[in-house]
Amino acid sequence: MFKDFKIGKLRFESFLHSLGPDVYKQRIVGIMFIVLASFLVLLGRLFYLQVLQGQNYFKLSEVNSIRLEDVAPTRGLILDRHGELLVDNRPAFEVSIVLKEARSLMQTIEEMAQYLDTSPDEIMDKVKAKRGRQQYNPVLLKQDVDRNAVGAIEAHIYDLPGIHVNVRPTRHYVQKSLAAHLIGYLSEISQTELASEKYRGYRAGDFIGKVGIEKQFEPYLKGTRGGRQVEVNAVGQVVRVLKTVPAEPGHNIYLTIDASLQRVAESLLEGKAGAVLAMVPQTGEVLALASSPSYDSNVFVCGMTHECWQGLTANPFRPLENKAVDAVYPPASVYKIVTAMAGLGEGIIDENLTVTCTGGYPFGNRTFRCWKKWGHGKVDVYRAIAESCDVYFYEVGQQLGVDRLAWYASACGLGTPTGIELDSEAKGLVPTAAWKKRRTGESWQGGETLAIAIGQGYNLVTPLQTLVMTAAVANGGNLLKPLVVKEIKSAEEKVLFQSKPTQVGRLPASDSILDVIRKGLFKVVNERKGTAHIAHIDGIEVSGKTGTAQVVSRKGNQQAMDEDGRPLHLKAHAWFVAYAPSKSPEIAVTVIIEHGEHGSSAAAPIAREVIRHYLAPSEVLPVSDEENGSPGQGEQRTLH
Repeated sequence: MFKDFKIGKLRFESFLHSLGPDVYKQRIVGIMFIVLASFLVLLGRLFYLQVLQGQNYFKLSEVNSIRLEDVAPTRGLILDRHGELLVDNRPAFEVSIVLKEARSLMQTIEEMAQYLDTSPDEIMDKVKAKRGRQQYNPVLLKQDVDRNAVGAIEAHIYDLPGIHVNVRPTRHYVQKSLAAHLIGYLSEISQTELASEKYRGYRAGDFIGKVGIEKQFEPYLKGTRGGRQVEVNAVGQVVRVLKTVPAEPGHNIYLTIDASLQRVAESLLEGKAGAVLAMVPQTGEVLALASSPSYDSNVFVCGMTHECWQGLTANPFRPLENKAVDAVYPPASVYKIVTAMAGLGEGIIDENLTVTCTGGYPFGNRTFRCWKKWGHGKVDVYRAIAESCDVYFYEVGQQLGVDRLAWYASACGLGTPTGIELDSEAKGLVPTAAWKKRRTGESWQGGETLAIAIGQGYNLVTPLQTLVMTAAVANGGNLLKPLVVKEIKSAEEKVLFQSKPTQVGRLPASDSILDVIRKGLFKVVNERKGTAHIAHIDGIEVSGKTGTAQVVSRKGNQQAMDEDGRPLHLKAHAWFVAYAPSKSPEIAVTVIIEHGEHGSSAAAPIAREVIRHYLAPSEVLPVSDEENGSPGQGEQRTLH
């Protein structure tokens, strides 16, 4: 066999030799060229990867092993005027997913739905909403996760690549619903807000103030975010921290409100719809701003269920509305302060002029009724204010006309935002003849002026506007901007801002006219026939004015009907404005009770206890159901 192999080899070499030396050499060169070309291609690819694209691939490699994480700042605290803590921060667990690290997205989502006690669809919606972001940025799945769920996730963390559990400071409203409408709440920033210049520097998943102090003072409260550079392993777990830039905490805000007085105000509103406000007449500092019904601000931070949201928005008493600032009502007999001021200022009346009230005021083809159907007899301006005689103010209003009344009302701050540092303050309405012509195309009627003169008709004011006006009567005529923030301090207790009284106008009345009005308001509370004698406090002189605002009008000579069987939404609103002590006022108060019917019985007792608590806290008495349910002394109803 070996012999045969040698013979074959000789024949092959003979064959090659017959082809000639050039063909053999060409074959060798070709093979060498192919080998060389292959090496050149390989070398070129290496050059492209290592030199041309080396920096890009280096960055991608670093992203896989080195991650930048946010360090959330601690939001500033909110405290009352005495330093009582109202809003704090607490540590809370949050669970997020880094999509680039997740192995099987659907499988991971299904497992997480079990741990987080939610549906896979809900988690998928959150993932889809953030799909436009870089795949290595975390997507928040749930915040404020309870410890049991966190324990279960941590126990299976190596089977859940891409899932991360972090601890983040979360807003905590210590007093729950206390001053909720003033303080506001936080919620996750929306896509629209992210696109706004106002929120430059914010990121998806950040929580911002949505209403109230939390919103208006967001730049002070938010703090400055920090960050840290960490090394992670193949499943995204932190191996070590490479570098940290600490976050800077937000500034602390001290409100003007007195938390103790706020609690009293809210307790007196329990079970009612309405508002209670209190202010220091000399400075404009708001001592209490309560709106009822209220809500627990924590539900917005912790994640609100659909059922909870429906319960808030479908409630006919509108718990999300700040009734002290955002709601408008006819001012009713509280407006008689304006009518008296205008009558005195224009010389139509003086302190000696009397009008005879027989229970009605004939005008045109109808009679406008006084609340006291048998009449007040002969009344001067003091008695007209004290007993809230409608006929007296019908006469004054008829002589003044709607436009002069409107000028005085506007000069008293009605129908104009007060400038309080809260969002969505309502404007209200001070009607004029020209306004009606523009609005309806119809001319103003004389009978409408009579309604305006006693605070009905088209008149609309906010409770805050009446408080500012009442405080101005108390302090000598200065209309002050309501202040809700007393001072702002850094975390190191450095004072960054202190509020100062700001005068925004002056009542259109001389000192002598204000003196007449103040005497009348004193008689409202301190004389037996005064409509708010129920608000009298032994040892504390209180001055005030009641009001009962009709929700529906009554035409012609129609008398007041028994309303026991009428729906609640058709019953009148109850007003009371007051200040005390009468000679050296330290507090001004406004109370509005929706559908409370009588200012004397529904609103005045509440104001009495607010004043008593502030000036003599050891003597506060509960407001009895009998007081709220009885007509009370004096004013029963304003009819027109």
